[in-house]
Amino acid sequence: MPVRSLSLDGFRSYARLGIEFGDGPHVVVGRNAAGKTNLVESLVMLSTGRSHRSSTDSEVVRWGSDFARATAVVVNAGRQVEVEVVVHARGSSAGARKRIRVNGVNRRASALPPVLRSVLFAPEDMLLIVGSPSLRRALLDGIVVQREPTAMAVMSTYQRTLTQRNSLLRRIREEQAGADELSYWTGLIAEHGARILDWRREALEAMAAPLAAAHREIAPDEPALTLRYVSNVQPSSNESHEDALLRRLRETADKEIWNGATLVGPHRDDVAFISGERPLTEFASRGQQRTAILALKLAELDVLAALDGRPPLLLLDDVFSELDPQRRAHLVRRIGDLPQAIVTTTTTDDLDPALVAASTVWSVEPGYVRSAHA
Repeated sequence: MPVRSLSLDGFRSYARLGIEFGDGPHVVVGRNAAGKTNLVESLVMLSTGRSHRSSTDSEVVRWGSDFARATAVVVNAGRQVEVEVVVHARGSSAGARKRIRVNGVNRRASALPPVLRSVLFAPEDMLLIVGSPSLRRALLDGIVVQREPTAMAVMSTYQRTLTQRNSLLRRIREEQAGADELSYWTGLIAEHGARILDWRREALEAMAAPLAAAHREIAPDEPALTLRYVSNVQPSSNESHEDALLRRLRETADKEIWNGATLVGPHRDDVAFISGERPLTEFASRGQQRTAILALKLAELDVLAALDGRPPLLLLDDVFSELDPQRRAHLVRRIGDLPQAIVTTTTTDDLDPALVAASTVWSVEPGYVRSAHA
């Protein structure tokens, strides 16, 4: 799914930018805070409808601008498709709302992944194994929404329902509402939460073989790597996820009222990295953690490419400096097999010379991007 052109207006550090991309790897070089990650962020938004750096859309709007616009022309199944995301500044006359268009037609964010699938590998991913469970849930859900067209809408509905239920739990605790009002919201949590649980487990199942193969290629002497879903909802025999979630919510209702929060459901689950039979968090060195994370990203590429035979856009945001030469070499080989990849770095010294030679190289300065050969 190559990107042919990218245009930005009022997006982060860019007042206006127009850039055209050819096939193959692109290396974007610039010092810290020059705008490299902003460029990557715009492509993530065009792929998913949201930023990977902020939960608030309006933060992408350049200071002093009323809105931020990102537009790209993407080659999809042999056709050129234009995708556009516009975010209005908080407090602007249009409000802090977001508009998404595909070929000029207003669409929901769920319409973007089928047009431009992407895999992002960023420095914060190095915390996946030892960081907060929310990081691992977010990564898994990012794969889910690119595999399942309706998943994004269901996840949004689940979050809104969760907010409403938590608010009700607090009102019940403060004796401002009755416990009998919980059943409606509990039913919605069980219904939508069960779908999320099913999708997450299916995504992990799809990841299993590609992950094992990638890890075996990178670290043939280490035990096999697997991912294990860690849930507080375990269905009993002949019990669906929805029934199990409903049962657990009823079992914990009194405790939830006391805490004023929903204590079971996919928003509380985790993903464990298992090497052999042991969680990596118990013993893994930084090198072993990075091997596992690299294998995970390579597996993600394979899983998304298998959906329709079209490899996703690979976005590598300043990660080569985090990897040793052996791991860099594996990544370089995979980049060479892709129709397009975008790599950011502060210096080409961190990159394989063969990769640089095969790439279109761009130089970034605050507010603009130009060909390094211009």
